[in-house]
Amino acid sequence: MIHNPILAGFNPDPSFLRVGEDYYIATSTFEWYPGVQIFHSRDLVNWDLVARPLNRAALLDMRGNPDSCGIWAPCLSHDGDRFYLVYTDVKRYDGAFKDAPNYITACETIDGEWCDPWYVNSSGFDPSLFHDDDGRKWFMNMQWNHRGEGTGGNPKNSSFDGILLQEWSPERGLFGPVKNVYAGTERGLTEAPHMFKRNGYYYLTTAEGGTAYDHAVTLARSRDIWGPYEDHPDLFVMSTKDVPLAQSAIQRTGHGQYVETPDGQVYHTFLMGRPITGPDGTGMYCPLGRETGIERCVWKDDWLYLEAGGLVPRAQVEGLADVAPRAPKDVVTEFAGQTLPSDFQWLRHPHPERLFRVDNGLHVIGRESFGSWFENALVARRQEHHVCTVETTVAFDPVSYQQSAGLTHYYNRFKFHKLLVSLEPDVGRCLRIVSCLGDYPDAALTWTPDMVPLADGPVELRAQIDNAALQFAWRLGGDWINIGPVLDASLISDEGGRGAHGSFTGAFLGMYVMDMTGQGREALFSRFAYLPKGA
Repeated sequence: MIHNPILAGFNPDPSFLRVGEDYYIATSTFEWYPGVQIFHSRDLVNWDLVARPLNRAALLDMRGNPDSCGIWAPCLSHDGDRFYLVYTDVKRYDGAFKDAPNYITACETIDGEWCDPWYVNSSGFDPSLFHDDDGRKWFMNMQWNHRGEGTGGNPKNSSFDGILLQEWSPERGLFGPVKNVYAGTERGLTEAPHMFKRNGYYYLTTAEGGTAYDHAVTLARSRDIWGPYEDHPDLFVMSTKDVPLAQSAIQRTGHGQYVETPDGQVYHTFLMGRPITGPDGTGMYCPLGRETGIERCVWKDDWLYLEAGGLVPRAQVEGLADVAPRAPKDVVTEFAGQTLPSDFQWLRHPHPERLFRVDNGLHVIGRESFGSWFENALVARRQEHHVCTVETTVAFDPVSYQQSAGLTHYYNRFKFHKLLVSLEPDVGRCLRIVSCLGDYPDAALTWTPDMVPLADGPVELRAQIDNAALQFAWRLGGDWINIGPVLDASLISDEGGRGAHGSFTGAFLGMYVMDMTGQGREALFSRFAYLPKGA
């Protein structure tokens, strides 16, 4: 059986592809580098990360990108000869405008070196490429309308002004007529177009309702690629809008793509959230971000429906082979060799040597402040379980209070908790906790008053997360000692701070170094353990 989610922890906007007997899913990475995660499976049950293709400056440079910008909603496709990856590098979020250049890169193998990109357009985000059976290639993206309420084709959400279609080739770029082929349904916020062809129909899948709790997978069809497109009898293939948490642990369902197996079985990916309540038992928060699930579907009258009926996807569905999902396991990294393990990413920067190196440990180079959008020396991995423990060992000798290094539970510049080794003039080398509690736009810092003086030598740091509770601890050769109060881990979530429509990533746990003196003082992390306690 397939257990949803199939890609746990921040893995949204799943683009789904089959090539022969191999299945691939590409997911968004936003400001995390390298860009786009591509997973592979043959049974649809267990998935392995096989590529992060946007791994050099020619393909992606996000320095200066605001939080939750960067890589939005990639589309992975194959034309029979090579793979194509379409992606947006969003450069602006707030305000009336979205600066959203769209690119295409290609590679003969999924894990090879992808070519320098073709720039396509900047008219909107969530681009897609469809390879028709006559060999022609069609580029789609939503059109962003900056002019304000009442000026767009969809009266509910004027900014999301329909889906543009135009022919594209590697040699000519975009050419021929461009047409707005689909305005969307009354749910609005129409984005993320994906097209497929079956029984003489062109099917257009879109995501609607926004990526929070009103999200949906919308389906329309036409005999002509240019339309007009007829909406699905139910409008949506999937949605958990207004479905109580007690009825379905899977929420925020939408944004996916259709694939048919060689023997005619039908599956559809979707993004999803698994909310928890806050410390007071109220609210809904998704610290693991938007994850990826999959459902079986059936055809009826040339329309696609969930196999079990209704719009709510199931927690378990039948896969392609009699295999068990992998159980959660401890992951202990010693940073041997000279390569950063694939569990980890960093923020925005195409030149990681400015931020860290792996050489008998992870050497992280102190750079700019907690909130920098340029050189933020954070190396981190996704939180994939609601209950987990993270431990690390750090050697760091600051000579100024402007220098600090340690362990962080991080979402973005205004949602984090950090346990840091620093220097206080009246205390000396010590441990301190600093948080940003979702304040926006001021991003005010909250300093826990506890300061623990430290003797010389490496110190072990620990974060224990139990749903909405976070407890930091430390030790120098003895038993673990808690430091500070129990912190609110639910803030490190999509819904924390400005809310789910302003934050699109997920919780990370990682190693951070800051040096505001500009001297690049280094910290050595000799171990990082991620210890899950359940799904």
